[in-house]
Amino acid sequence: MIGYLFSVVSLLCTVFIMQQFMPAFTGLYDARILIVPLVFCCSSVTVSMGAMLIMAFLCGFLWDAQHLPGVAEGLESVYTHPVEQLKFGYSILLYASMGFLMQGIRPLFREGKWHVSALLTGVVIFLYLFAEFMLITFVRGEFILTRGVMLKITFCSLLTMLLSPLVFWILFKLASMFRHTIRYDSLKTQRRA
Repeated sequence: MIGYLFSVVSLLCTVFIMQQFMPAFTGLYDARILIVPLVFCCSSVTVSMGAMLIMAFLCGFLWDAQHLPGVAEGLESVYTHPVEQLKFGYSILLYASMGFLMQGIRPLFREGKWHVSALLTGVVIFLYLFAEFMLITFVRGEFILTRGVMLKITFCSLLTMLLSPLVFWILFKLASMFRHTIRYDSLKTQRRA
């Protein structure tokens, strides 16, 4: 279990670097493939609740550290009007919410029905992006939901969901390498009998 968890955390750190180089698809409302939430969602269904919460804290902390600009010391004169933005740490709660949704279908995943988890990753990422958008509009005090924003959220979710079978394949390989059980084949055969 520990070896598999360290390999998944290493994979998450690797995809944080890869996320910086992912291009936007300009023809699809600047939608991006969100590798970090994808790997988190796929791996959260393969680990226990405690391990998922550790990964949620790590992913949320690193996500906020990369995406929330802070005012460095000495630059207060440059940033005279602070930008209304979300506070550091909100992503930890959003990642934990995604993980809890994925943990809800963990029994199906352990029976070998990984395709349900692959479809749910798209739904969970859509809900994550929509919740983040709603939080941003709440903090800014204006609610502007346009067709373009909804299409961007939808395309981000769909493009990301298309890569979920590849991520599950990688996770199955890591699990077999570290002898971690993420699927119970005996449950599948018992139900057929």
